[in-house]
Amino acid sequence: MKFNLSAWALGHRSLVVYFMIVTVVAGVLSYYRLGRGEDPSFIIKTMVVQAAWPGATTEDTLKQVTERLERTLQETPYLDFLRSYTTAGLTTIFVNLKGSASAKQVADTWYQVRKSVGDMRHTLPEGIVGPGFNDEFGDTFGIIYGFTADGFTQRELRDYVEDARSKLLNVRDVSKIEVLGAQDERIFVEFSIKELASLGIDRSALIAALQAQFKPEMRLCR
Repeated sequence: MKFNLSAWALGHRSLVVYFMIVTVVAGVLSYYRLGRGEDPSFIIKTMVVQAAWPGATTEDTLKQVTERLERTLQETPYLDFLRSYTTAGLTTIFVNLKGSASAKQVADTWYQVRKSVGDMRHTLPEGIVGPGFNDEFGDTFGIIYGFTADGFTQRELRDYVEDARSKLLNVRDVSKIEVLGAQDERIFVEFSIKELASLGIDRSALIAALQAQFKPEMRLCR
């Protein structure tokens, strides 16, 4: 004897109505939980750890920087695998987490990575730059604005862009703004060798004092 679904539904009207109500309520709740972003964010479970050692050979960088960082990173929770690339004076390590790691676990893990590497940084050779971390692969941008420099100096343009950035951050639903292509400012300090000699000031001592105070990229102009 074949099962008659219509006959069963007519015979169990209360149960059928109950299931219909549950289905409608679940559908409405699911609708309000749906993502509505044109460019939704993604949780990328990869972090890049980089460190530079200017002047070092590839072998020295591998043994004294890459391997030490890898030993620390191998203790990362939810770690799937590490992938590293080493060149002369530069090491790049990709930390990949397991696919089962949740969004909260990923955020907590990246914090743990920064803390662990920070704790062992004193064991790295002197002169190391970094390590630096990059885990913002999932950022999405809905709008890109371009600013031209006609009639403005680079400093004036940058000030104008920073002012616009501050105002746009107050707009609802704007969470992050990144400025690309900004020119770094340089300050040139010029002095006369004759004036220094007449004042009894040593040129090397003056340059060292300026570098210790500001640490800029300095150019000596005579």
